[in-house]
Amino acid sequence: MKYYLYILQTKDNTLYCGIAKDIQKRFCEHINGKGAKYTRAHKPDKIVYTKEFDSKSEALKEEYRIKQLSRAEKLKLIGE
Repeated sequence: MKYYLYILQTKDNTLYCGIAKDIQKRFCEHINGKGAKYTRAHKPDKIVYTKEFDSKSEALKEEYRIKQLSRAEKLKLIGE
């Protein structure tokens, strides 16, 4: 089973990082207030980065690594 890491840009221009099996389904959950607590307060605008992994473990490790980055480093990662 494939897992995907994604980074969302919110309407107030913050970034949120997560993992999912189905990114579009998860994005809809975030939009509808069923996702993470963070995205209930900071409404998602668009998906700005995705990466595919062969296991949940690999995706979680990359999520952790990205969450340790500064905002500037995250923006560089997503190409802004």
